[in-house]
Amino acid sequence: MFTGIVEELGTIEAVEPLADGSRLTIAGPVVTGDAKHGDSIAVNGVCLTVVTVGDGRFTTDVVAETLRRSSLKGIAAGDRVNLERAMALGDRLGGHIVQGHVDGTAVLRGTDADGLTRFELPRRLSHYLVEKGSITVDGVSLTVVDAGDGEFSIALIPTTKELTTLGFREPGDEVNIEVDVLAKHLERLAAAQLDHLARGAQPRSGDNGGVREAR
Repeated sequence: MFTGIVEELGTIEAVEPLADGSRLTIAGPVVTGDAKHGDSIAVNGVCLTVVTVGDGRFTTDVVAETLRRSSLKGIAAGDRVNLERAMALGDRLGGHIVQGHVDGTAVLRGTDADGLTRFELPRRLSHYLVEKGSITVDGVSLTVVDAGDGEFSIALIPTTKELTTLGFREPGDEVNIEVDVLAKHLERLAAAQLDHLARGAQPRSGDNGGVREAR
């Protein structure tokens, strides 16, 4: 689990092709300060597992499925990336609950007359976004200003521009998107209940149609 509060800007030092993906070597002295083999680090919002760590850098393997779903497929040596270690129990949650499981990518359109940063995203993800709701863009926890059909906007504060890759993204750039996991769970539960009712079935004994009785 992550919070979407980026800890540092890392640098891709090497990209090594593998039979079923690629191996990345990433410089990040902050996130590697206490990292060890098997730990999770979010790279542009993608949860990856540390393979080796030392001298302020770590390596991680990216499988073909992750490359297909995220912007990491186009990553190259010299690129800057947002890095965040997995949250520890007892920490303040400065952003929102982020899994590091990317749902897809969006494309930066640019900044509009109101100073809002606008993105185009797949319509299949549009209904998960709501005004003032949370979204993760390249691993950064952000608040949605407005959500439309196949688009959304955010307001970037100077600190976010300075400390993350969003400060130097240009129109046409692809970014990783993770929608709110709670919205996905609610959609799944609601769809199952509607299907149950459509088939004329009675709520299953003991579950009151999926709603537990208050006691």
